[in-house]
Amino acid sequence: MFTRSPSFPHKRRQSNGLLSHFPVPPIFSQQQLVDFQRNRANSAAHGLPFGLPVLPPYQWNPAPSSPPVPHGSPSAKARKRRSDDHGQYDLKRQCFSPTGPHNSPAARASGSPSPSPTRQGPATRPSDVQRQAGSPLASPRRMGCLPSLGEASQDDNELVGLQSAAKDKLSQQILDLFISCQQQDDDLEKKELCRAQLQRDIQMLFPFSRIYLTGSSLSGFGTRSSDADLCLVIQEGSVDQKNDAVHVLSLVQKLCYTLSYIDRPQLIRAKVPILKFKDRISGVEFDLNVNNIVGIRNTFLLRTYAYIEKRVRPIVLLIKKWAGYYGINNASRGTLSSYTLVLMVLHYLQTLPEPVIPCLQRDYPECFFPTMDIHLVPNGPRSIPPFISKNQSSLGELFLGFLKYYATVFKWDKHVISVRQAKAIPKTNCTDWRKFICVEEPFDGSNTARAVHEKEKFEAIKSQFHASWQVLKLRKDLNFVLPVRQSKQNR
Repeated sequence: MFTRSPSFPHKRRQSNGLLSHFPVPPIFSQQQLVDFQRNRANSAAHGLPFGLPVLPPYQWNPAPSSPPVPHGSPSAKARKRRSDDHGQYDLKRQCFSPTGPHNSPAARASGSPSPSPTRQGPATRPSDVQRQAGSPLASPRRMGCLPSLGEASQDDNELVGLQSAAKDKLSQQILDLFISCQQQDDDLEKKELCRAQLQRDIQMLFPFSRIYLTGSSLSGFGTRSSDADLCLVIQEGSVDQKNDAVHVLSLVQKLCYTLSYIDRPQLIRAKVPILKFKDRISGVEFDLNVNNIVGIRNTFLLRTYAYIEKRVRPIVLLIKKWAGYYGINNASRGTLSSYTLVLMVLHYLQTLPEPVIPCLQRDYPECFFPTMDIHLVPNGPRSIPPFISKNQSSLGELFLGFLKYYATVFKWDKHVISVRQAKAIPKTNCTDWRKFICVEEPFDGSNTARAVHEKEKFEAIKSQFHASWQVLKLRKDLNFVLPVRQSKQNR
């Protein structure tokens, strides 16, 4: 347990000394650290405010290599990432960037309100008037299959490509739903603005900390109404979630009370404690955890799956909408989490006779090594090429096949869903696998579906798969299993 710090310094926001309990990650060179300590000592001696050094921004810079080769071709199988594609310090943190034009052309084009440089009022962030040119939000579109970190929605070329998978009525309905509900670039930028400013404020408490945007907002599976998940990384190793993480979040909560752009910070003491709050400027709800590192790793794994094949994102969005409509997409109420649903979709797409997507952890182990330095994780999969599948099933056929697979094919009592191995693996006597539904977390091996611990809830989930499959295979109209208009309105 950490030593409890003195009362929070509201006005001057000086370091409270808690950082001395954490090892300093190697973000800066030794000379930078020496200069940092000297400047802090000089500032303290003269009673002057001290500005923390700026963390080197993470950029998706083009690699000095040949254009990406489609996955599945002979040259793609032999392709390896060059070890000299990145330097020692240029990958040290995820950042769309704390600098960059708030009223960017992309934001104006997508219809988001652009705050005036002279905006005044209680709910403002310094970053709203301090951002400058050079944001990675405008970085190159592709390195491999992945878009730049600032891009959330499909571009015109990708939408044209999706039309080939939407030639029947059901598939067109799925595509229309996806286009209406997918997270837009300006939705993502609003979340990034808050993340970047909160990171600067929290660095007054923990100077070497970083905040990562995680979850569906960054993985590519978010909608326009998605909340945002944040991970505060304060040290390289793990943190005692029961005690130390709660203490860190309590300090951050006190800080949030002094920030005009943060509303209703609430500390939730769960297995992985979180600080819930609302950004008053964008209206976005945030969940902040401490050092839940596996969330960063799986975000970039899922992000690669999301963009490696054009049909993945529409199918995942549809299934999350479908599950939510029938009340089986809420882990807090004993059903399936959105993360579990995504893994179930990926598993199905991997295990078809002609797979729609590959097994990334098997085919590119160097990009998703489970002990990779966390600050290198965002850059790991940047050069993975698109996957060219021989499976040309339409969106409607894939949705119907997904429902049938879990209604009639998958053996819930005998198998564990594994995206890591791209197959169903036998259950063992491990405690995690004594649940009704077992879905392997790709990095730490835990059961992401452990919330489904009541037989009644399990049977309700199974019956809904079966009922929707029976209806859809006869009607071939999405409205018979999901009200499309209502779903678009609740995007």
